[in-house]
Amino acid sequence: MADSASKSNAVNGWKLVWSDEFDRDGLPDSSKWIYEVGFVRNKEEQYYTEARLENARVEKGMLVIEGRREKFPNPGFKAGSDKWSENREFAEYTAASITTQGKFAVKYGRIEIRAKLPHGTGIWPAIWMLGTNITKIAWPRCGEIDIMEYVGFEPNSVHATVHYSSGGKHAQKGSKIITEKPYDDFHVYAVEWDSEKMDFYFDDKFYHTYKLDDAVEGGYNPFRDPHYLLINLAVGGSWGGKVDPSIFPQKYLIDYVRIYQKA
Repeated sequence: MADSASKSNAVNGWKLVWSDEFDRDGLPDSSKWIYEVGFVRNKEEQYYTEARLENARVEKGMLVIEGRREKFPNPGFKAGSDKWSENREFAEYTAASITTQGKFAVKYGRIEIRAKLPHGTGIWPAIWMLGTNITKIAWPRCGEIDIMEYVGFEPNSVHATVHYSSGGKHAQKGSKIITEKPYDDFHVYAVEWDSEKMDFYFDDKFYHTYKLDDAVEGGYNPFRDPHYLLINLAVGGSWGGKVDPSIFPQKYLIDYVRIYQKA
C-alpha cells in the first residue's frame, strides 16, 4: 500500500516532505511528536496523559491512541473551583493527544492520514491543524483546519471543518460525508491546501472545499501561514456529548501520517 500511495502522489506532482510510518514500537517518536496534557478543552471527560503507553503507543506498525475508563488523579484539582478543568479530583477517562507543535509545521500541501476510528456514544477522535501563532494571537484568529472529526452519536458521518475569526467572532464552515460504518475499516483522511482553497477527502472522495479568502480579517489570513498537526481521542465534551461507559477501552489506530508539497 505504501508503495502504491507514494507512486500515486508522485504522479500527481506531490513530493513527500514529512511522514511517520509508525514502524518502531514503543512511545511515539519524540523527535516528531509532543503531548497535550490534562483537561485541555471543550469540557471533555478525558485526561490527556503524557508518555504513557496505556494511552499512546506504537505497536505492529500502528500508532494506537487508547481511550480508557479508569480513575486518574487530576494534579490541577482545586476544591471549590468553578473551572471545569479544576473541579474534579479524578478523571474518569484517560486518552492521548499528540501534536507536532514546535517540531514540524507546514503551509500548503497534501496532509494525508490513514486511520481506523474508534466508535461508540461519547467518542470524538480528530485529525486537525492549528496555526503556529496560536500562542501570540489565540484561537480562532490563528485558524483551525479539521481534516477529520467523528462523533459516536453520528456513527455514519465524517466531518471536515475550517474555523477562523470573522468580525472578531468565531466563524466556521464545514461539511460531512455520509458513509456506513466508517469505523469498520481503515480509511484515508486528507486535505489538499494551496494559496486559494482547501479540498477535503475521504479516501478518494472529495466532499468539502473552502476558499481561503473567506478568512481574511483586518488584512490577515491565518490559512496563508504555517499550521501544525494534532491527532487526539476526546471523550464526551461539548460535541462528543453523553458518554456510554460500557464501550471502553476504545482504540484509535493510525497507520501513517504523510505530508506532501508540490514537487
